[in-house]
Amino acid sequence: MKQLVQLSVNGQTHDLVVRPERTLLDVLREDLGLTGSKRGCDLGACGACAVLLDGRPVSSCLTLAVEASGREIVTVEGLARGGALHPVQEAFVEHGAVQCGFCTPGMLITVTALLDEHPEPGEAEILEALSGNLCRCTGYVKILDAVRAAIRRLHGAAPRLSQATTDRTGPAAPAATTRA
Repeated sequence: MKQLVQLSVNGQTHDLVVRPERTLLDVLREDLGLTGSKRGCDLGACGACAVLLDGRPVSSCLTLAVEASGREIVTVEGLARGGALHPVQEAFVEHGAVQCGFCTPGMLITVTALLDEHPEPGEAEILEALSGNLCRCTGYVKILDAVRAAIRRLHGAAPRLSQATTDRTGPAAPAATTRA
């Protein structure tokens, strides 16, 4: 039996009739045409489908649309305001933290939530926040550089590019380690 849901997505209210077992991810992508949130694992393990639900990141592949009814939803499409990228988006672009781009929407949502809650997180907090977001293309160096730049940007400091970001021969390889 279908149910009426009222979804407030990126500041716009949508009244929809949905089957109760439909996920928020399915409704966002299929009914509302918001395809920024990606279908990765369908298990809540990769972070590609992350959206903000009342300001907190959730896996939209595990959240039923009926559970999101009456709550505030922000997708990656809703981060930019008035034609200007969100500071986190700007930092990701400037630092090349978008290799194939599949994980990027979830990373942006997660980092935005982190910085909204903890404006000056330490390295451990950043790593913990990103632990639910998988990237198969990068070694996370540029992503972490982008997060640090977003923190500086949000506090009015000029962003700095790391050597890995500015090296014209390609990204820096991680240092080799050996075990005795």
